[in-house]
Amino acid sequence: MSEDMDFTIPPEEIDAPVRRRFPVALQLTVLGLLLAVIFSGTYIPYLLAKKEATATLPAPAAPLIIADTTTTTTPTLDTITIDATAAYVYDVQTKRALYNKNADKVLPLASITKLMTALLAHELVDSDKAVTVPKAAILQSGASGLAEGETFTSQALADYAVLSSSNDAAFALAAAVGAIINPTNPNQTFISAMNIRADELGLPNLTFYNPTGLDISTTEPGAVGSAREISFLMEYILTNYPSILEPTTFTSTRIYNEAGTYHEAENTNPIITRIPNVLGSKTGYTDLAGGNLTIAFDAGYNRPIIVTVLGSSYDGRFADVVKLVAAVTASLAQE
Repeated sequence: MSEDMDFTIPPEEIDAPVRRRFPVALQLTVLGLLLAVIFSGTYIPYLLAKKEATATLPAPAAPLIIADTTTTTTPTLDTITIDATAAYVYDVQTKRALYNKNADKVLPLASITKLMTALLAHELVDSDKAVTVPKAAILQSGASGLAEGETFTSQALADYAVLSSSNDAAFALAAAVGAIINPTNPNQTFISAMNIRADELGLPNLTFYNPTGLDISTTEPGAVGSAREISFLMEYILTNYPSILEPTTFTSTRIYNEAGTYHEAENTNPIITRIPNVLGSKTGYTDLAGGNLTIAFDAGYNRPIIVTVLGSSYDGRFADVVKLVAAVTASLAQE
């Protein structure tokens, strides 16, 4: 509140040197009296002004009032309401749940399934393995522009699958990796490997019936799992293979085939730019699943937080996650 004071003695206030000679002791006495008069003329008013300014400072309780006002505008994790059937917010650093709503309820996963597809492919084949897109991949619902016979690296197909949720890319990648294990039945082999990997990771509620997450019928989902276990799957990928999630931090990119031509890949997560320090995400939506979304972001000082919502609506999943991220950020700021 106070400003620095200048105690330099103005030249005009210093008496001109006297020509007469005085004893040293007398000179020092006179100089001391003179400095005392000058100093008191500047310092005493300064002290009085400082005392008056200090008396007007706000009471120590003022910051608490500001904090209380802030919490009324941002819902806390205890009071927040979301549309999703299930949700789980996980603090990776402290290994604890920050929010839990039906976190263990088993629900359809939709395209969040592609996280396991990309993970398994990453662990089983080299990233530069050439994969040719088969006709069966092109026949998958939701064509993303790939053409039969195009050849990509496995890394390029995985990027396309997680960023743009390409069913063509996920199916082609799974078929190619499955063929390495068992050429006679590559698709089912890969699906079996997905379920084995889920068990190995201690995620028994994750069950996969195809590598895309597409509904098999009006009553059969392509995969099921819980919000808690999807969050743990995200944690595993983020901790061990963060490059799998890296493409999902961009709004768009280009996926190149081996011939050098490319496909424009748009992120299916429109709120990616609204999440602070985003580390990765994956969307999912089918008739049976409704709207799903899992996202990881750094809350600050290397503190990853994972937010997963299942069983919301198409737009509601994004609104749910924005609410949860805001509430988490506000909550951690008060710790």
